[in-house]
Amino acid sequence: MDINVVVGQVILLFMIIIVGFYARKRKIITADAADKLSTLLLQITMPMLILSSFQFELSKELLRNAVLVLVISFSVHFFSMLAGKLLYRRFPKQIRNVLKFVTVFPNCAFMGFPILESIFGSKGIFYGTFYIIPFNILSLSYGVMVFTGKSDKDTLKKIVTHPVIVSVAAGILLLLFQLKIPGPVFKAITMLGSMTTPLSMLIVGSLLASIPARELLRGKAIYIGSAIRLIGLPILVLGALSLLPLPKEVAQICVILTAMPAAATTAIFAEKFGGDAMLAARLVSATTILSILTIPLMLLWV
Repeated sequence: MDINVVVGQVILLFMIIIVGFYARKRKIITADAADKLSTLLLQITMPMLILSSFQFELSKELLRNAVLVLVISFSVHFFSMLAGKLLYRRFPKQIRNVLKFVTVFPNCAFMGFPILESIFGSKGIFYGTFYIIPFNILSLSYGVMVFTGKSDKDTLKKIVTHPVIVSVAAGILLLLFQLKIPGPVFKAITMLGSMTTPLSMLIVGSLLASIPARELLRGKAIYIGSAIRLIGLPILVLGALSLLPLPKEVAQICVILTAMPAAATTAIFAEKFGGDAMLAARLVSATTILSILTIPLMLLWV
């Protein structure tokens, strides 16, 4: 992995974040517009990006690596759930809930996919889609329980109808039966999918602009949550995976996605389910800014 190329790509992504930050400050992107853009990304452009990434020649290696990524992702998420339960017992409940969510759920789609695409191309997106399957399943089940103490009765329906899950299922069928999307349709899908990276960075930038700078790094919870999310978990995952006979590409992708900042949905879930929404937004913003430094450093080791 050429670290100069990686650092260049990370800088490029953060340049787009700055544009999003500027647009929010100038009210070009309002809070309502940012919400609509997030919906557009999750329901249209990201599913299109995922669908286009499944247009490969089927091979045993491809399938084996995808299954490995899926198993590792479930393992990392379950370990993070256990870690969150043990680490934050001394914090008040509302703060503890936000920290637990941040520990389990990285921004592996909004931030992770653009970085994977810049390093590995469409194959990185292909493997990344298997990593986010546990994310989507657990965020709609465990993620709700973190804040409410109970599961949503419509969880299963929300999981199976989630646009990302539907696009992964459709992509798997296309791959298994080696069905090729017709040229003009595939081009349209690819063009829509290519909007995901700039759109996601603009949304992240607009989120950062909504947090007062003087409030961003205030409080012990911000430092502890950021350190565990950006450094502690990725190092543990890197150490564990280095002991296993895994393909290098699989290990790299899993470590990279684990090293992402807190998921943007942290603030959304906290707001919706009665958590500390301000702390959640501050943690998302702080980890995103700090990841400018931590992501390239982590990539040096994988």
